[in-house]
Amino acid sequence: MAAPFFGYHMPDYSFPGTADDSLFDHVADMTVAAEAAGFDMLTVMDHFYQIRGVGSETEPMLESYTTLAALSQRTKTIRLSALVTGVTYRNPALLVKMVTTLDVVSRGRAILGLGAAWNEDEHAGYGFEFPPIGRRMDRLEEAARIAKLMFTEERPTFAGRYFKIDRALNVPRPIQAGGPQLLIGGGGEERTLRIVAKYADISNWFPGLEDTKRKIDILERYCEEAGRDPSAILKTVMSPCLLALNGAQARQIKERIPAERLATMGDPVLPAQAAERLQPYLDAGIGGFTFGNPNLNTPELLAAAGELKRLLA
Repeated sequence: MAAPFFGYHMPDYSFPGTADDSLFDHVADMTVAAEAAGFDMLTVMDHFYQIRGVGSETEPMLESYTTLAALSQRTKTIRLSALVTGVTYRNPALLVKMVTTLDVVSRGRAILGLGAAWNEDEHAGYGFEFPPIGRRMDRLEEAARIAKLMFTEERPTFAGRYFKIDRALNVPRPIQAGGPQLLIGGGGEERTLRIVAKYADISNWFPGLEDTKRKIDILERYCEEAGRDPSAILKTVMSPCLLALNGAQARQIKERIPAERLATMGDPVLPAQAAERLQPYLDAGIGGFTFGNPNLNTPELLAAAGELKRLLA
């Protein structure tokens, strides 16, 4: 059996003792360590403020695509994406141009992550419109349609309710044949999974085994309606477990992780125990997992995740 797809997510740029002028070097060092450990994808958040559940909104937050472009020059194989790009923040044609440029400068390693956006505070702070969720979902679908057109056609035209392109140029063309894969984040069962079925190459959901099984069933039904093979979509979830190197470190991690997060993820575990926790997701049809840097914050822990990947192969 092939090893599962592993993503390394960096939502947190608060590194004690790291000055602003050394911040990117720390991020790059961790990305290089993730690549060496066998991770397939590196993702960053597309936010301008730190989000609740991770830290205070005044904590450091790097702009996603500038960061990804810079990381592309420090790495060789790991794929690069936002998890996920808020559809309200950029004109989708401009976003396609940005991701195509990332694909060119990374020599074919870009992924386009898209989501409906949710953080109203940063919309207000930056002056972005924050329409109701239904209208944001409409924008998400139009943006996915435009991305596919601009990745695959020379001079596409599209007129939607919110966005349009008119014989749009996208030169140089993406390095990847057919353009970067499209990752859509979110597991909404009425709208998001329908959009995934039509356009996505990769999906990403929050964990929960029974919820995951239900979403897979629903996605397969939507794929049938859309005329797509559901196996063509790589289904991933955020890792439902925290990794530790030993029992003492597991206790230390447990002490610093918020209680509400432990309630959903359980106590930190060693790679062999984590493999037992993740295997049912693979059995259900999940193809990969995304691990966050608030837990995997040293090269040694990243190497442990690489061991976990090998255990699951």
